[in-house]
Amino acid sequence: MSWIRRHLLAFAALAVLALLLVPNVVVAVFSFNDPVGKFNYNWAKFSTDAWAHPCGSPGICESLGLSLRIGVTASLVATVLGTMVALALGRYQFRGRAATNLLIFVPMATPEVVMGSSLLTLFLMLGIPSGALAILIAHIMFCVSFVVVAVKARVATLDPRLEEAAADLGATPAQTFLRVTLPLAAPGIAAGALLAFSLSFDDYIITNFNASPSSITFPMFVWGAAQRGVPVQVNVIGTVVFLAALLFVIAGQVLSNRRQRAV
Repeated sequence: MSWIRRHLLAFAALAVLALLLVPNVVVAVFSFNDPVGKFNYNWAKFSTDAWAHPCGSPGICESLGLSLRIGVTASLVATVLGTMVALALGRYQFRGRAATNLLIFVPMATPEVVMGSSLLTLFLMLGIPSGALAILIAHIMFCVSFVVVAVKARVATLDPRLEEAAADLGATPAQTFLRVTLPLAAPGIAAGALLAFSLSFDDYIITNFNASPSSITFPMFVWGAAQRGVPVQVNVIGTVVFLAALLFVIAGQVLSNRRQRAV
């Protein structure tokens, strides 16, 4: 009993992790299914046809490509902007700093329906047509806040004396930023970038408000396909995306462990 009490927290964590992974396991298993009829809800027989032809469903790869392009671009721009804002908020005192901190949380706390409709109104007033450009701008606007929070949490843990030591040794402000501040803040920046990409790639509500008939993203394709039967290729793509995210996390953990051993 004492052994169980000592490891109770670990058991609870593993149980929660297993519960979170169950949907991903189900998606992966049913990516090898050959369903009878339009709906891939019941197991029929094992098949690798969907893996051999991931673009077999019309429009699925086009929507996936659009989601990837928007997600990568939005995450890169949001990461650059969010990192600059986080460094300014975490290291400098200026007029309006408290108000800026408050405004950063507004996009995170605003319901997506409200944000999507508001952005649509804004784009119509500015003459920006619905489509990929409007979706990209909308994704950048709501991803910046999440990047700021992630990077700011990392910046708050940095010791400013390291930067002061670099300056005492003759480093210029640019050298200090590139060789000291940026490497130390890199884990938070990477976390913010991955979070921004996942939010952009997964978004449906805001995207639906600002999309056009020619700019169907992958979540919109899945929603539309659900009305008439989701193809097995959706499970294949979902499994690949999950495995890619898992590889990123494992690679980041391995690199972090190597750095800690080197220190």
